[in-house]
Amino acid sequence: MTLPDRFHPAVSAALSAIDADGLRHVFFVACGGSLSIMHPAKFMLDQHGTVASDVYNAAEFVARAPKRLGPGTLVVLCSMTGTTKETAAAAKFAREKGATTIGLTVEPESPLGKAVDFAVKFEAPYTTGTPIDARDSNYSIIYQIVMGLVAATGGENLTGPLIDSLCNLQAAIDKAQETYAPLWDRYARHFAAQDVIYTMASGASYGAAYSFAICVLMEMQWINSQAIHSNEFFHGPFEVLDETRCFVLMKGLDSTRPLDERADEFLHRFGKAENILVLDAAKLDLSGIDERFRGNVVPLIFFDTLWRFIYKVADFRQQVMLDGRRYMKKLTDY
Repeated sequence: MTLPDRFHPAVSAALSAIDADGLRHVFFVACGGSLSIMHPAKFMLDQHGTVASDVYNAAEFVARAPKRLGPGTLVVLCSMTGTTKETAAAAKFAREKGATTIGLTVEPESPLGKAVDFAVKFEAPYTTGTPIDARDSNYSIIYQIVMGLVAATGGENLTGPLIDSLCNLQAAIDKAQETYAPLWDRYARHFAAQDVIYTMASGASYGAAYSFAICVLMEMQWINSQAIHSNEFFHGPFEVLDETRCFVLMKGLDSTRPLDERADEFLHRFGKAENILVLDAAKLDLSGIDERFRGNVVPLIFFDTLWRFIYKVADFRQQVMLDGRRYMKKLTDY
Protein backbone atom coordinates (compact mmCIF):
# COMPACT_ATOMS: atom_id res chain seq x y z
CA MET A 1 0.00 0.00 0.00
CA THR A 2 1.30 3.43 -0.94
CA LEU A 3 0.52 6.27 1.40
CA PRO A 4 0.25 9.91 0.30
CA ASP A 5 3.50 11.87 0.22
CA ARG A 6 2.11 14.35 2.74
CA PHE A 7 1.67 11.67 5.39
CA HIS A 8 4.06 12.04 8.30
CA PRO A 9 7.18 10.10 7.23
CA ALA A 10 7.47 8.33 10.58
CA VAL A 11 3.84 7.20 10.32
CA SER A 12 4.46 5.86 6.83
CA ALA A 13 7.57 4.02 8.04
CA ALA A 14 5.72 2.46 10.95
CA LEU A 15 2.73 1.38 8.89
CA SER A 16 4.91 -0.13 6.19
CA ALA A 17 6.63 -2.32 8.79
CA ILE A 18 3.41 -3.70 10.30
CA ASP A 19 2.08 -7.07 9.15
CA ALA A 20 -1.40 -5.82 8.32
CA ASP A 21 -2.64 -9.26 7.34
CA GLY A 22 -1.78 -10.58 10.78
CA LEU A 23 -3.09 -7.60 12.76
CA ARG A 24 -5.87 -8.72 15.08
CA HIS A 25 -6.16 -5.99 17.70
CA VAL A 26 -5.17 -2.37 18.39
CA PHE A 27 -4.66 -0.90 21.84
CA PHE A 28 -4.73 2.88 22.36
CA VAL A 29 -2.82 3.66 25.54
CA ALA A 30 -1.98 6.90 27.38
CA CYS A 31 -2.75 9.09 30.40
CA GLY A 32 -4.54 12.42 30.87
CA GLY A 33 -4.71 14.74 27.90
CA SER A 34 -2.88 12.22 25.74
CA LEU A 35 -5.51 9.62 26.62
CA SER A 36 -8.22 11.98 25.40
CA ILE A 37 -7.09 11.68 21.76
CA MET A 38 -7.40 7.90 21.94
CA HIS A 39 -11.19 8.05 22.18
CA PRO A 40 -11.69 9.78 18.80
CA ALA A 41 -9.04 7.49 17.31
CA LYS A 42 -11.02 4.43 18.34
CA PHE A 43 -14.21 6.09 17.13
CA MET A 44 -12.65 6.56 13.69
CA LEU A 45 -11.32 2.99 13.59
CA ASP A 46 -14.71 1.61 14.64
CA GLN A 47 -16.50 3.50 11.88
CA HIS A 48 -14.08 2.80 9.04
CA GLY A 49 -12.24 -0.43 9.88
CA THR A 50 -12.87 -3.98 11.03
CA VAL A 51 -9.92 -4.40 13.40
CA ALA A 52 -11.01 -4.51 17.05
CA SER A 53 -9.56 -1.95 19.46
CA ASP A 54 -9.58 -0.79 23.07
CA VAL A 55 -8.63 2.39 24.92
CA TYR A 56 -6.67 2.05 28.16
CA ASN A 57 -5.17 4.24 30.81
CA ALA A 58 -1.47 3.30 30.66
CA ALA A 59 -1.13 2.14 34.27
CA GLU A 60 -4.27 0.02 34.07
CA PHE A 61 -3.12 -1.44 30.76
CA VAL A 62 -0.11 -2.93 32.55
CA ALA A 63 -2.08 -3.89 35.65
CA ARG A 64 -4.88 -5.51 33.67
CA ALA A 65 -2.45 -7.26 31.27
CA PRO A 66 -4.95 -8.20 28.52
CA LYS A 67 -4.47 -11.81 27.46
CA ARG A 68 -4.89 -10.91 23.78
CA LEU A 69 -1.85 -8.61 23.94
CA GLY A 70 1.04 -10.14 22.02
CA PRO A 71 2.17 -10.87 18.45
CA GLY A 72 -0.39 -9.61 15.97
CA THR A 73 -1.37 -6.67 18.14
CA LEU A 74 -0.47 -3.00 17.80
CA VAL A 75 -0.15 -0.63 20.75
CA VAL A 76 -0.38 3.09 19.99
CA LEU A 77 0.83 5.24 22.86
CA CYS A 78 1.10 8.97 23.43
CA SER A 79 2.83 11.26 25.90
CA MET A 80 3.46 14.86 24.96
CA THR A 81 6.81 15.16 26.71
CA GLY A 82 7.50 11.45 26.43
CA THR A 83 8.32 11.39 30.13
CA THR A 84 5.03 10.03 31.48
CA LYS A 85 6.41 7.09 33.42
CA GLU A 86 3.24 4.99 33.21
CA THR A 87 3.12 5.32 29.42
CA ALA A 88 6.79 4.49 28.97
CA ALA A 89 6.29 1.46 31.22
CA ALA A 90 3.28 0.40 29.13
CA ALA A 91 5.37 0.59 25.97
CA LYS A 92 8.04 -1.60 27.51
CA PHE A 93 5.41 -4.05 28.75
CA ALA A 94 3.78 -4.28 25.33
CA ARG A 95 7.08 -4.94 23.56
CA GLU A 96 7.95 -7.65 26.07
CA LYS A 97 4.65 -9.33 25.16
CA GLY A 98 5.56 -9.26 21.47
CA ALA A 99 3.29 -6.40 20.36
CA THR A 100 4.35 -3.73 17.90
CA THR A 101 4.45 -0.26 19.44
CA ILE A 102 4.11 3.25 18.05
CA GLY A 103 4.72 6.21 20.36
CA LEU A 104 3.57 9.78 19.74
CA THR A 105 5.58 12.48 21.48
CA VAL A 106 7.11 15.92 20.93
CA GLU A 107 10.44 14.44 22.04
CA PRO A 108 11.43 11.29 20.09
CA GLU A 109 14.55 10.93 22.25
CA SER A 110 12.42 10.83 25.42
CA PRO A 111 11.87 7.68 27.52
CA LEU A 112 8.71 6.88 25.55
CA GLY A 113 10.42 7.53 22.24
CA LYS A 114 13.18 5.11 23.17
CA ALA A 115 10.79 2.49 24.55
CA VAL A 116 8.70 2.01 21.37
CA ASP A 117 9.44 0.38 18.04
CA PHE A 118 8.45 3.55 16.17
CA ALA A 119 8.55 7.06 17.60
CA VAL A 120 6.48 9.72 15.82
CA LYS A 121 7.06 13.38 16.59
CA PHE A 122 4.12 15.76 16.81
CA GLU A 123 3.86 19.43 17.73
CA ALA A 124 1.81 21.03 20.52
CA PRO A 125 1.20 24.75 21.03
CA TYR A 126 -0.33 24.58 24.48
CA THR A 127 2.84 24.38 26.55
CA THR A 128 5.24 26.08 24.15
CA GLY A 129 3.07 29.01 23.10
CA THR A 130 4.37 28.60 19.56
CA PRO A 131 1.64 28.38 16.90
CA ILE A 132 1.62 25.22 14.84
CA ASP A 133 -0.14 23.88 11.78
CA ALA A 134 -2.86 21.50 12.96
CA ARG A 135 -1.69 18.89 10.45
CA ASP A 136 1.32 18.41 12.76
CA SER A 137 -0.79 17.89 15.91
CA ASN A 138 -1.28 14.66 17.85
CA TYR A 139 -4.84 14.38 16.51
CA SER A 140 -3.57 14.58 12.95
CA ILE A 141 -0.85 12.01 13.54
CA ILE A 142 -3.11 9.45 15.19
CA TYR A 143 -5.75 9.87 12.47
CA GLN A 144 -3.10 9.16 9.85
CA ILE A 145 -2.18 5.99 11.74
CA VAL A 146 -5.82 4.90 11.98
CA MET A 147 -6.77 5.49 8.36
CA GLY A 148 -3.51 3.97 7.19
CA LEU A 149 -4.39 0.86 9.18
CA VAL A 150 -7.90 0.84 7.73
CA ALA A 151 -6.55 0.91 4.18
CA ALA A 152 -3.89 -1.71 4.94
CA THR A 153 -6.37 -4.13 6.51
CA GLY A 154 -8.80 -4.18 3.61
CA GLY A 155 -10.94 -1.13 4.28
CA GLU A 156 -11.58 1.75 1.92
CA ASN A 157 -8.43 3.75 1.22
CA LEU A 158 -9.36 7.27 2.31
CA THR A 159 -5.83 8.36 3.16
CA GLY A 160 -5.83 10.93 0.35
CA PRO A 161 -9.03 12.72 1.41
CA LEU A 162 -7.86 12.50 5.03
CA ILE A 163 -4.54 14.25 4.50
CA ASP A 164 -6.22 16.83 2.26
CA SER A 165 -8.61 17.55 5.11
CA LEU A 166 -5.85 17.71 7.71
CA CYS A 167 -3.91 20.17 5.56
CA ASN A 168 -6.98 22.44 5.61
CA LEU A 169 -7.66 22.02 9.33
CA GLN A 170 -5.65 24.98 10.60
CA ALA A 171 -7.68 27.37 8.45
CA ALA A 172 -10.88 25.89 9.94
CA ILE A 173 -9.50 26.38 13.47
CA ASP A 174 -8.61 30.00 12.76
CA LYS A 175 -12.13 30.66 11.46
CA ALA A 176 -13.60 28.94 14.51
CA GLN A 177 -11.81 31.38 16.78
CA GLU A 178 -13.76 34.17 15.12
CA THR A 179 -17.03 32.22 15.25
CA TYR A 180 -16.78 31.44 18.94
CA ALA A 181 -15.18 34.70 20.13
CA PRO A 182 -18.56 36.27 21.07
CA LEU A 183 -19.26 33.26 23.30
CA TRP A 184 -16.00 33.79 25.16
CA ASP A 185 -16.90 37.42 25.81
CA ARG A 186 -20.37 36.42 26.97
CA TYR A 187 -19.45 33.56 29.30
CA ALA A 188 -15.88 34.08 30.57
CA ARG A 189 -16.56 36.36 33.54
CA HIS A 190 -19.55 34.32 34.73
CA PHE A 191 -17.77 30.98 34.39
CA ALA A 192 -14.72 32.37 36.16
CA ALA A 193 -16.81 32.74 39.30
CA GLN A 194 -17.87 29.08 39.35
CA ASP A 195 -16.63 26.28 41.59
CA VAL A 196 -18.10 23.53 39.40
CA ILE A 197 -18.37 23.33 35.60
CA TYR A 198 -19.44 20.11 33.87
CA THR A 199 -18.43 19.22 30.33
CA MET A 200 -20.52 17.12 27.98
CA ALA A 201 -20.11 15.50 24.55
CA SER A 202 -20.41 12.18 22.75
CA GLY A 203 -18.82 10.24 19.91
CA ALA A 204 -15.59 11.62 18.53
CA SER A 205 -15.87 14.72 20.73
CA TYR A 206 -16.08 12.96 24.08
CA GLY A 207 -12.30 12.95 24.43
CA ALA A 208 -12.22 16.73 24.07
CA ALA A 209 -14.80 17.07 26.86
CA TYR A 210 -12.77 14.70 29.02
CA SER A 211 -9.54 16.59 28.43
CA PHE A 212 -11.08 20.00 29.02
CA ALA A 213 -12.56 18.75 32.31
CA ILE A 214 -9.50 17.12 33.84
CA CYS A 215 -6.55 18.87 32.16
CA VAL A 216 -7.89 22.41 31.93
CA LEU A 217 -10.70 23.14 34.38
CA MET A 218 -9.33 20.93 37.16
CA GLU A 219 -5.60 20.98 36.47
CA MET A 220 -5.16 24.58 35.35
CA GLN A 221 -7.96 26.43 37.15
CA TRP A 222 -8.82 24.16 40.10
CA ILE A 223 -12.47 24.20 39.09
CA ASN A 224 -14.31 20.99 39.99
CA SER A 225 -15.46 19.23 36.85
CA GLN A 226 -16.61 15.98 35.32
CA ALA A 227 -16.85 14.93 31.70
CA ILE A 228 -20.32 13.49 31.14
CA HIS A 229 -21.26 11.50 28.07
CA SER A 230 -24.30 13.10 26.42
CA ASN A 231 -26.38 9.95 26.77
CA GLU A 232 -25.04 8.92 30.17
CA PHE A 233 -26.31 12.31 31.32
CA PHE A 234 -29.81 10.81 31.30
CA HIS A 235 -28.78 7.86 33.43
CA GLY A 236 -28.06 9.69 36.65
CA PRO A 237 -26.08 12.92 36.17
CA PHE A 238 -29.04 14.99 35.01
CA GLU A 239 -30.27 15.02 38.60
CA VAL A 240 -27.68 17.73 39.41
CA LEU A 241 -29.15 20.08 36.82
CA ASP A 242 -30.91 23.21 38.05
CA GLU A 243 -30.78 26.91 37.20
CA THR A 244 -27.43 27.37 38.96
CA ARG A 245 -25.36 24.59 37.35
CA CYS A 246 -22.85 25.39 34.62
CA PHE A 247 -22.16 23.17 31.60
CA VAL A 248 -20.00 23.22 28.51
CA LEU A 249 -21.73 21.18 25.79
CA MET A 250 -19.91 20.22 22.62
CA LYS A 251 -22.33 19.40 19.81
CA GLY A 252 -20.41 17.45 17.20
CA LEU A 253 -21.05 16.52 13.60
CA ASP A 254 -20.58 12.77 13.67
CA SER A 255 -23.29 10.12 13.85
CA THR A 256 -23.81 10.70 17.58
CA ARG A 257 -24.95 14.33 17.17
CA PRO A 258 -28.59 13.44 18.06
CA LEU A 259 -27.33 12.47 21.53
CA ASP A 260 -25.89 15.96 21.98
CA GLU A 261 -29.05 17.60 20.65
CA ARG A 262 -31.16 15.70 23.18
CA ALA A 263 -28.84 16.84 25.98
CA ASP A 264 -28.95 20.43 24.70
CA GLU A 265 -32.74 20.46 24.77
CA PHE A 266 -32.87 19.10 28.32
CA LEU A 267 -30.20 21.50 29.61
CA HIS A 268 -32.14 24.49 28.34
CA ARG A 269 -35.45 23.05 29.57
CA PHE A 270 -34.37 22.83 33.20
CA GLY A 271 -31.22 24.93 33.33
CA LYS A 272 -30.48 28.57 32.63
CA ALA A 273 -29.06 29.75 29.31
CA GLU A 274 -26.39 31.92 30.93
CA ASN A 275 -24.97 28.79 32.54
CA ILE A 276 -24.92 26.65 29.40
CA LEU A 277 -22.06 27.24 26.99
CA VAL A 278 -22.85 25.38 23.75
CA LEU A 279 -20.20 24.90 21.08
CA ASP A 280 -22.17 23.87 18.01
CA ALA A 281 -20.03 22.44 15.21
CA ALA A 282 -22.85 23.10 12.75
CA LYS A 283 -21.92 26.79 12.93
CA LEU A 284 -18.32 26.22 11.82
CA ASP A 285 -16.85 26.93 8.41
CA LEU A 286 -15.28 23.59 7.48
CA SER A 287 -14.39 24.41 3.89
CA GLY A 288 -11.70 22.07 2.62
CA ILE A 289 -12.60 19.33 5.11
CA ASP A 290 -13.99 16.20 3.48
CA GLU A 291 -17.53 15.55 4.75
CA ARG A 292 -16.50 12.06 5.81
CA PHE A 293 -14.02 13.52 8.29
CA ARG A 294 -15.77 16.63 9.55
CA GLY A 295 -17.06 14.88 12.63
CA ASN A 296 -13.56 13.63 13.37
CA VAL A 297 -11.74 16.96 13.17
CA VAL A 298 -14.34 18.90 15.16
CA PRO A 299 -12.97 17.74 18.56
CA LEU A 300 -9.61 19.33 17.82
CA ILE A 301 -11.35 22.55 16.85
CA PHE A 302 -13.38 22.46 20.05
CA PHE A 303 -10.36 21.89 22.25
CA ASP A 304 -8.17 24.41 20.47
CA THR A 305 -10.75 27.18 20.68
CA LEU A 306 -11.59 26.39 24.30
CA TRP A 307 -7.98 27.20 25.18
CA ARG A 308 -8.71 30.77 24.10
CA PHE A 309 -11.74 30.73 26.37
CA ILE A 310 -9.91 29.40 29.42
CA TYR A 311 -7.26 32.10 29.22
CA LYS A 312 -10.04 34.68 29.48
CA VAL A 313 -11.45 32.77 32.44
CA ALA A 314 -7.99 32.61 34.01
CA ASP A 315 -7.57 36.37 33.74
CA PHE A 316 -10.79 36.95 35.64
CA ARG A 317 -9.79 34.38 38.27
CA GLN A 318 -6.23 35.72 38.45
CA GLN A 319 -5.16 32.09 38.27
CA VAL A 320 -2.01 31.58 36.21
CA MET A 321 -2.21 28.86 33.55
CA LEU A 322 0.44 26.12 33.46
CA ASP A 323 2.95 27.70 35.86
CA GLY A 324 0.26 28.04 38.52
CA ARG A 325 -0.06 24.29 39.03
CA ARG A 326 0.71 23.05 42.54
CA TYR A 327 1.80 19.48 41.91
CA MET A 328 2.20 18.69 38.22
CA LYS A 329 5.77 19.34 37.05
CA LYS A 330 6.54 20.44 40.60
CA LEU A 331 6.73 17.05 42.37
CA THR A 332 8.53 13.89 41.34
CA ASP A 333 7.71 11.59 44.27
CA TYR A 334 4.17 10.49 43.46
